[in-house]
Amino acid sequence: MSLQRVGSLETFVNVPTEGRRSRRGSVSSIAASERARKLTFNPLPESWNPVFDDEEEDHLAQSRGAFEVPQWKRILQVVVMVIFCLFSAGIVFGYAALKPVLKEEGAYQDICNGGDTCVEIHLNLMFTVAAVATNVAALPVGAILDHYGPRVCGIIGAVFLSIGALLMSFAKSLPFDAFLFGYLFLALGGPFTYISSFQLSNAFPRHSGLILALLTGAFDASSALFLVYRIIYEKTDGSFGHHKFFLAYLVVPVAILIFQLTLLPKQSYKTVGEMIEEIEAPAFVDDSTAANVADADDQVDEQTALLREEQREHHESVVHDIEELLGSSKADKDKQAQREEARNERSGVWGVMHNRTAWEQIRSPWFVLICLFTVVQMTRINYFVATIRPQYEAIFGDTAKAIEINNFFDLALPLGGIISIPFIGIILDHTSTIAVLATLVIVATTIGILGVLPYTWAAYANIILFVLYRPFYYTAVSDYSAKVFGFRTFGKVYGTIICLSGLLNFSQSGLDFLFHKTFKGDPVPVNLLLLALGLVVGICLVGYVGVKTRRLTRKREASAYMSGHGEY
Repeated sequence: MSLQRVGSLETFVNVPTEGRRSRRGSVSSIAASERARKLTFNPLPESWNPVFDDEEEDHLAQSRGAFEVPQWKRILQVVVMVIFCLFSAGIVFGYAALKPVLKEEGAYQDICNGGDTCVEIHLNLMFTVAAVATNVAALPVGAILDHYGPRVCGIIGAVFLSIGALLMSFAKSLPFDAFLFGYLFLALGGPFTYISSFQLSNAFPRHSGLILALLTGAFDASSALFLVYRIIYEKTDGSFGHHKFFLAYLVVPVAILIFQLTLLPKQSYKTVGEMIEEIEAPAFVDDSTAANVADADDQVDEQTALLREEQREHHESVVHDIEELLGSSKADKDKQAQREEARNERSGVWGVMHNRTAWEQIRSPWFVLICLFTVVQMTRINYFVATIRPQYEAIFGDTAKAIEINNFFDLALPLGGIISIPFIGIILDHTSTIAVLATLVIVATTIGILGVLPYTWAAYANIILFVLYRPFYYTAVSDYSAKVFGFRTFGKVYGTIICLSGLLNFSQSGLDFLFHKTFKGDPVPVNLLLLALGLVVGICLVGYVGVKTRRLTRKREASAYMSGHGEY
């Protein structure tokens, strides 16, 4: 699972540029840096401009300041979107809980003629396609969100969820593989709902981190939906089958559609940088008006004077509303900027590729190594989610124990994401990037070792580490991308990492064949193969970043020394 996780939609530190002479600049330079802080979710080319051109002016005209919307309405919008994310954002990742129900309901029995291995492979392919689609969908979702706004994204998401629910409900009576296509559409509906909700963090700039944490927590918790359904299914002795469940689930996309057309915003809320740009804009929007003010004060008639006064009062009112919304004094903002700068310097890699084009960044070892590592880890994560029960059935030779472990995993998966959210931010903010990467490799290796040990304690320790590692890993990758490549190309570079990793997740079908056919149901060889690949790529990544970090540190120390002693 890997929809992008972000801690903030903006950063408070200027993007480093070649030849920068000082850390402080004029008001105009600060305004320019504010514009450079805007993060777009569109990974397509030409989606971001470092200065305002006509296209971005149009974008700002379409966006809306949070101060223009009543507080009660903004609160309700956030609450509603958190609920919608809880019921739609990442439900396909609750596959491990849904899988036993579908098998019991006879999914793919007409194709497999009762063969359990055949059913297993078909259901796992269904999940693999959904997982790939979730990652690849970030590409069109970002473009649609930037160009058409969150309402269009939300409506598209509701349509996809409706199609998915209907196909899943009537899958057994349709003349094609409706389980695969139904689950695919459920997967596509999630990103359109989840990613379009990020802009709501700008509804309350002072609490943007909390709002993003709530949305991320809802995404993680959404995988528990199928767990709840499986419990209901078992309590009703199978009378509440998947047909009834997915028909009932249609309530969710219908509710999303209704609220998108009524309560939820049509345009994205303006970011802090955009609102600061509005503060710094002149009171007179018309150049001719400004010229008249300077050159013809003695010829101003009463109507013009009143118009000018209304414009000034309106501008002052907007400035007051924005400052009240942001709620920070200049001293507070300076302290926040200093904290951000200290955090970025602590990372050791901040700005290393910021001045390069997206193509130069993608060709660099910085990108290639993190992309390879993401491919291996994402494949391991999704493969484990898809095969946890048959793996432990083979390891322990005990179906009852495997079911017990599977049930624990179904509960721990959403809880792990929710519990780890506050700690992830603290770790990333107070630890160097090389230390974070080393931790990822060590924990991934530990998980791989625990996953092949035939001990009950190892199985539960493996699951606990896994559910905590998964959100930490994905957040660390987005954090690495922002620090190394910068926000200017974040959408393109991070989107490419996730897209390529998602596409290569189709290798899960090959791993399934190796597990069930080549190795006769023994999961250990496949797990050892993934463990070895992850360890080799991880060591290369940590080694490269470590060497580069030391060189950067020495270079910066030398530069600071020269600046402190002056040049003669």
